[in-house]
Amino acid sequence: MIFIEKEIQTAAYLFASILFILSLGGLSSQESAKRGVFYGIVGMAIAILATVLGKGVEGHVYIICAIAVAAIIGTLLARKVEMTSMPQLVAILHSFVGLAAVLVGFGSYLDPATHKLSSAEHTIHLVEVFIGVFIGAITFTGSIVAWGKLEGKIMSKPLLYPGRHAVNIILVLASIVLGVMFARAEGTDGMMYLYIMTAIAGFIGVMLVMAIGGADMPVVVSMLNSYSGWAASAAGFMLGNDLLIVTGALVGSSGAILSIIMCEAMNRSFFSVILGGFGAVTSSGEAAAMEGEVTALTHEEVSDLLKEAKSVVIVPGYGMAVAKAQYPIYDMVQTLQKAGKKVRFAIHPVAGRLPGHMNVLLAEANVPYDIVLEMDEINEDLPDTDVVMVIGANDVVNPGAQDDPSSPIYGMPVIEAWKAEKVIIMKRSMSVGYAGVENPLFYKPNAEMLYGDAKDSVEKILGFLKM
Repeated sequence: MIFIEKEIQTAAYLFASILFILSLGGLSSQESAKRGVFYGIVGMAIAILATVLGKGVEGHVYIICAIAVAAIIGTLLARKVEMTSMPQLVAILHSFVGLAAVLVGFGSYLDPATHKLSSAEHTIHLVEVFIGVFIGAITFTGSIVAWGKLEGKIMSKPLLYPGRHAVNIILVLASIVLGVMFARAEGTDGMMYLYIMTAIAGFIGVMLVMAIGGADMPVVVSMLNSYSGWAASAAGFMLGNDLLIVTGALVGSSGAILSIIMCEAMNRSFFSVILGGFGAVTSSGEAAAMEGEVTALTHEEVSDLLKEAKSVVIVPGYGMAVAKAQYPIYDMVQTLQKAGKKVRFAIHPVAGRLPGHMNVLLAEANVPYDIVLEMDEINEDLPDTDVVMVIGANDVVNPGAQDDPSSPIYGMPVIEAWKAEKVIIMKRSMSVGYAGVENPLFYKPNAEMLYGDAKDSVEKILGFLKM
């Protein structure tokens, strides 16, 4: 077996780190996203080769077999998973990172080399192990709960019970006490303390995510991404692997920054979300009664409105993803543009169930980036817009977020679709959105419903437009 020198391995790790940084930079915009993904793939390939071929590494046959099996499973799952299920896939992948950190922590503690370290080094390493397992266990169970909520296996409403914050604080304090006992234990006698702490951390992870409602799940997925990064970084400290430390820190910090940005976009407290609602201001009073009458249009009537309009804004949501309607929607957009209409897309930061979910779907349909605008860019133009088409979105266009203090999404910035001359809401039914609240937009005098599957409806509208 050919091994590489330590200096070459270090240089390879440095080059891989640079590629990972370039990858994150590339993912900052749609135009450079593919290039960013390519940098990440190359960086990871270099990192794996440099690690496997490093001196002191044994069992190469087992390592290569494990990588091959994992690569096959990953490829098959990635090809099978629909874009609508991508948030669930991301969440469950985060759980694997957390579980890996826990197992690495156990293995590192049981490694005889750990207990041959000097007194100070030994204590520092035990702290690394304890913190790594703690973060990993929270990430593991929290990610599984997030997957369950996104998959519909677990209720999306927050699980709230009296004294839950006190319980979490007591469990954290108990974990700290266990950490002290763990560090003072002789040999591997501290394994029991590590097991108990792992169970406690796993329970904390479950309760933190269970206490977060469906409206905040995109932030939770982003935050779990950050946790997985810190868990990987902790594993890097335990293994003494510089690249794993750097890579984990990059993922952890970028995930935290993204979560903060999304919390600001939703008018949410960052610490309230990540601590399971701690310090959150709860709404009081009964939900506001819906005023007005819901009316519906036919596909032909919608096409007539679009023919008369000069400017059209399309607001996509999770319903568009479920129906896979992005392709006929872009066909409709091109037809309208050929007729001289100004057509743009309005994207809310948390539309769908994953950061950038709608942007990915539209890019998949080859929608030009210059007509895909963020919420802040489009809101000021909506009063001068003739028609807004809301396709499968709900909470992100809910006016209750601005004028109903009793709403659980009150204070969240939304796309102000109701300010347009005409609003067409395409939905299968009058059911509530993922946040579980009624939408007063449906009852506005300038709003009309178009019931049915988004893809089928758009194709019918397109047919009338081409007549």
